[in-house]
Amino acid sequence: MKHIPRKRFGQHFLSDTGIIDAIVRAIAPAPGDPMVEIGPGLAALTQPLVERLGRLTVIELDRDLAARLRGHGQLDVVESDVLKVDFTALAQRLGAPRLRIVGNLPYNISTPILFHLLAHVHVVQDQHFMLQKEVIDRMVAEPATAAYGRLSVMLQWRYAMEDVLFVPPESFDPPPRVDSAVVRMAPHAVPAPLDVAVLEELVQVAFSQRRKLLRHTLGRWLEQRGFAGDFDTQRRAEEVPVADFVALAQQCS
Repeated sequence: MKHIPRKRFGQHFLSDTGIIDAIVRAIAPAPGDPMVEIGPGLAALTQPLVERLGRLTVIELDRDLAARLRGHGQLDVVESDVLKVDFTALAQRLGAPRLRIVGNLPYNISTPILFHLLAHVHVVQDQHFMLQKEVIDRMVAEPATAAYGRLSVMLQWRYAMEDVLFVPPESFDPPPRVDSAVVRMAPHAVPAPLDVAVLEELVQVAFSQRRKLLRHTLGRWLEQRGFAGDFDTQRRAEEVPVADFVALAQQCS
């Protein structure tokens, strides 16, 4: 029976074999890799991956699709909302120190998924995700550009990221109304030690009014905390490099 894509799950199924091959080459799966796929859908990417891996763990929320996937002898199916999956516990269950995570992420919750995984980054070897092109542009953005913002800072602090492949709408069924792309995310081996909650709060405050100078937003936040260090608040948030935000978070932690 043909599966009807469900809007509430943001389902757009990859159907272009050329794009699928290019994604698999970018991921470069090797036999035995402890890999987890988020949102396998109709298994367009799942099948070529598992053929190279031997075994694959998949996370699928749609119960009809999960039932189909359970019929595949080489898949371990986790039927769940990905935002409720404990990836640290999953790595332990699979006996893997680090996971390789891949997926065509639902565009309506892609950012929450990225932040959920950030909390489990210590068990991640690498991540390859298909996302809305606009989101990836924000993830990899440089300072002093319109795309640079909270997402750029929070992810670049912890990952080296690369936009590896453009994916047009016609590669999907049904076609989304936006362009897509594939991003590679590799955790930094030695990340700057800091209190993540502090970095998240100060970055959120800084970008809350991005057109204003930081003295109107982050400057007041620092004053309230009794900050006595040196930080130039005569800049806009988009002008501040990731390293400066990280250094400030370290001083405030």
